[in-house]
Amino acid sequence: MNLIPSFSVDHTVIVPGIFVSRVDKVGNSSVTTYDIRLTRPNREPAIDVAAMHSLEHIIATFLRNDSDWKEEIIYWGPMGCLTGFYLILKGNRSPQEIYDLILKAFQSVKDNQSVPGTTPKNCGHYLMHDLEMAKWYAAKFADYLAANYGNTAIFEYPKVERLLTNDGQQFYDS
Repeated sequence: MNLIPSFSVDHTVIVPGIFVSRVDKVGNSSVTTYDIRLTRPNREPAIDVAAMHSLEHIIATFLRNDSDWKEEIIYWGPMGCLTGFYLILKGNRSPQEIYDLILKAFQSVKDNQSVPGTTPKNCGHYLMHDLEMAKWYAAKFADYLAANYGNTAIFEYPKVERLLTNDGQQFYDS
């Protein structure tokens, strides 16, 4: 069984950043899944669940209302490991091409006085939000992106090297 792309990333050396996770063909078009990584996996604590939930609501609302990008947005949601988000867009752009969008999205969090969509009718766990912590994580990530734009490591996935058997099969340890 092939290892899926997000599990072939070396999580021991990845840094926060914007990465192409995968590109898929859909009919005559393509969609790209981006890994928007806020923390260093296994070296920094996972993002607080309530803050992550608030970031999901705030940034999804921002992305789907951005006049330049709203028609391109397919999905914005958290990673199960709580170290970042997945963004799925129509087309195939480099991480550098969506840098400004991601930076603006995270910078916009500071202006929110409330989290959108947090009523029992709008949200499956409407009480699990933390706006102040969401603002803290968003500011930390936006500052990091701004300070590291020239660092290629924030745009290029570190890949896991897999040993090959004599007949060319990938070797997986347990």
